[in-house]
Amino acid sequence: MGASKTDHFTEEQNQIAIVAKALGHPARIAIIEYLLKVNACICNDIVDELPLAQSTISQHLKELKNAGLIKGEIEGNSICYCINETTFNVLKEYFSRIIFTVTNQKCC
Repeated sequence: MGASKTDHFTEEQNQIAIVAKALGHPARIAIIEYLLKVNACICNDIVDELPLAQSTISQHLKELKNAGLIKGEIEGNSICYCINETTFNVLKEYFSRIIFTVTNQKCC
């Protein structure tokens, strides 16, 4: 069996691509911003905040969690979500390297 397309790239490149894809929807950006504002919340709190159906928000939360951007803990019958600092630190380091390189390059 041949190599998949992702096998041709580094682990970091694949991780950044997964995270970037998860951040590629405005509803997910709104969810991240809401979680940053409130620090942690229950899914129903997000439903009250955003103009989307509960099932749609659940799908967006699933995508964010699969990408490692948020984490969730079961509290009774609900899941409490918060930001996953580890993944955001990876993004910070990645974009810091890009900014450093861009600001120190002489280009066109």
